[in-house]
Amino acid sequence: MKIKISYSCVLLILLLSCPYSSLKAKEPVKKITIILPAKHHERLDYGAQKLRSALQAVGYTVVTQQAAKAAVGQSIVIGLLQDALIKTAFLKQHTAIGKTPGKEGFIINGINKSVIVAGADNSGALYGCLELAERIRNNKGLPSKLAITDEPEMVLRGACVGVQKPALLPGRGVYEYPYTPQNFPWFYDKALWLRYLDSLAENRMNSLYLWNGHPFASLVKVKEYPYAVEVDDATFKRNEDIYHFLASEADKRGIWLIQGFYNIIVSKPFAEKNNLKTQDRNRHIVPIIADYTRKSIAAFVQKYPNVGLLITLGEAMEGVGQDDTEWFTKTIIPGVQDGLKALGRTDEPPIVLRAHDSDAPTVMKYAQPLYKNLYTMAKYNGEALTTYEPHGPWADLHRTLSRIGTVQIENVHILANLEPFRYGSADFIQKCVLAMHNAYGANGLHIYPQASYWDWPYTADNSGNSRLLQIDRDWIWYKEWARYAWNCHRDRKEEINYWANQLAAKYGSDAAHGRDILKAYERSGEIAPELLRRFGITDGNRQTMTLGMLMSQLVNPEKFGLFTLLYNSEGPVGEMMSEYAEKEWKHLPHIGETPVKVIDSVIAQGRAAIEAANKASAGVTKDKVEFNRFKNDMYCYNALANNYAYKAKAALWVLRYKYSDNVADLEKALPELQTSLKYFKELVDLTKNTYLYANSMQTKQRKIPVGGNDAKMKTWVELLPVYQKELDNFKRNIDSLRSPQATSKKTEKVVLTDAAVNIPSAGYYKLTAGEQVFADTTVAIKNVAPELAGLKAIKLNKANQLKNGTELSFTSSKPVKVLVGFFSTKDAGYSPEPQLETDASANDYGQADTKIANAIQIEGMPPVNVHAYTFKAGSNTLTLGKGACLILGIVDDKAYIPVYDAGLSNSGNIKDLRWLFN
Repeated sequence: MKIKISYSCVLLILLLSCPYSSLKAKEPVKKITIILPAKHHERLDYGAQKLRSALQAVGYTVVTQQAAKAAVGQSIVIGLLQDALIKTAFLKQHTAIGKTPGKEGFIINGINKSVIVAGADNSGALYGCLELAERIRNNKGLPSKLAITDEPEMVLRGACVGVQKPALLPGRGVYEYPYTPQNFPWFYDKALWLRYLDSLAENRMNSLYLWNGHPFASLVKVKEYPYAVEVDDATFKRNEDIYHFLASEADKRGIWLIQGFYNIIVSKPFAEKNNLKTQDRNRHIVPIIADYTRKSIAAFVQKYPNVGLLITLGEAMEGVGQDDTEWFTKTIIPGVQDGLKALGRTDEPPIVLRAHDSDAPTVMKYAQPLYKNLYTMAKYNGEALTTYEPHGPWADLHRTLSRIGTVQIENVHILANLEPFRYGSADFIQKCVLAMHNAYGANGLHIYPQASYWDWPYTADNSGNSRLLQIDRDWIWYKEWARYAWNCHRDRKEEINYWANQLAAKYGSDAAHGRDILKAYERSGEIAPELLRRFGITDGNRQTMTLGMLMSQLVNPEKFGLFTLLYNSEGPVGEMMSEYAEKEWKHLPHIGETPVKVIDSVIAQGRAAIEAANKASAGVTKDKVEFNRFKNDMYCYNALANNYAYKAKAALWVLRYKYSDNVADLEKALPELQTSLKYFKELVDLTKNTYLYANSMQTKQRKIPVGGNDAKMKTWVELLPVYQKELDNFKRNIDSLRSPQATSKKTEKVVLTDAAVNIPSAGYYKLTAGEQVFADTTVAIKNVAPELAGLKAIKLNKANQLKNGTELSFTSSKPVKVLVGFFSTKDAGYSPEPQLETDASANDYGQADTKIANAIQIEGMPPVNVHAYTFKAGSNTLTLGKGACLILGIVDDKAYIPVYDAGLSNSGNIKDLRWLFN
């Protein structure tokens, strides 16, 4: 049977099948008009631009126009609540404005084809646009009905960029980094800055802090001190350009730019011209330095009046006493006021006073009558992330600052226990922000990068020829903190779904596998905080937690400058290893979080993290390279957890030996230590090709587990021989104890002798029982460590030490060590021992570590710990802070000083177990 088809039919079929046929039904074109007030802030332009992009991505044709022009069809009206345009738009909807949101808040109202985005202020309108843009992306179009009112909980929500480097510059001290293309090529990359600022705005962050020791000599010129500028003219012009660009672009996004600096630091050419040091913690306020600093600040304010200032009074100047109050009220605040007066302005740019190493409540008491626009800032968990249950004296300080009447900002600082591995526990972070409000009474957030602060903008990942950027790798870190700074009272179940969807979108999986990734983040996210708060030496960046710890540091932490706030404030109530061991021996009940609970917890958390990461693998369809890096980090966390857990188990047996004197307890520790080393070797294998370093601060300030001088000992490969030797020594010492004739390791007998030095008009006394140690008191030595006996000590005037500090000038033909005795107490009236948590210069002379603990016993006074300050040949001056201390003698630099506890204290002997591993 033949079928006849006419020519006209064939033509019709061809026309209908043609994709470009005019007869094909067209999809309706979605048109929308964005309407702005005739006069408006550029933040509204930025918000409208983000809305436009979101609408175009889902198929809309978008027109933007001023209010004077009539809108046809569907429209989005953007403005402020008080704008006539917005009020008219609400009237057209026959809708009342309702409850007015607070600062930075907004209302989004949509009925039929009309949507209103109304801000309480310009930032609120911007955030309303960003909120609507996100909903358009998620909905694949404009939602049919909208009724949203929102505002942030925290007044300030910010992040920081360190204009600093992993290593010191030649001939310079800590924090001294001029703004130059050689030091910071990224600083001049406008495209990178725009990416970063966009990410802050997307997360509704409203502040950006630049941290530097002394930025003024790179940014302004002071007429009276033209020689103080640290950069050439071409660089100075580039600095002006980039700084104005950055301030302008930040303001466009509702971001307040804040310049941080340390006190007292001056520029290198200024110091050299005036025969001064760039910084000297124990130097009193010098008129020329005060004048230079005041005029530098005035010039900065005059040039950048909308940029805030972040002041660190401590660390580079003696932080407790009248000097910090004087400096803030008579130099810094007047400098700001001078700059404003020169501009003819009466408004006050904000000043943030950082409480670090300073009596901030007292400073604020004197500053508030002089200046109103003040904020305070303090570290949330020190230089780490340890807990969402803060308590103790650190919580008391934060609450005191919060009650002053200004806004207290919580600084999530350095994160020395997290770097370099990825961190993204939404649960932990949400609880931390809740604690900031509820436990501290704070209402501001300032976060550091999650890792590699000193190496901005790069991460520590070994990614081949192209370094990864922190803003890309650690996107979830910034997004989580920002989300909860805006609102920390979100429902936990809804948050699990939210983050699961975020992770699913990133890795191209379904929501179920997104939840697996979130679970891996949250299980691994408990490990580093728990380890540091129960086993660590310090919350400061002198300890790199992920590189492990020595057994001697676990069993005798007080010999390594134990930072007590870590245990009495920055974790839930619980017990240190030594407390737990003593209670076990005495059969006493335990309290709170114990080492054993943490051991069990981190082992379980590590196992759960890798199980969740492995489960998630099946659903990943995009960004697989990054997912594999994330998955490797979960394995790193598991190895880290087990390395610490089994080492802590070994340490508990060693601490039991402290009471039992039974070698069998040490024998039980041995297999645990061997297992710990096995997991460290696993960590070596997981990181040797994936990470360039563990810690981004690669200077002598890093001390735990070992010194980090000259960028050494920054990888797990480098640390492996140290831990292997530790195990070998432990085995050997156990064998020694097993022999009948050996009951303990014999300590080498050392007797120190005086070096030849010239000290003008010094008074002396010999280190021997009965000798008076001060020129103006009768207190005398009861007992002295044998190594020190007979040394020629310097007799000091205690009253003068309390008033002016201690200074000793001397000359020598050879390098020498000055032995300084610090009284083991934090009471006022005593010069504090070197402490890197509060003084970055505390190891400039190799003085940070205690050499001989409890070395001298003096009736009625605390025990004395010996520190050694190394000086080169020639003329030198030792300068120490206010308070009583002892200069016990000067010995040859090559003299061997044993490191041990002499046990001479009025409260009895302390058993030192470090020799077991040496």
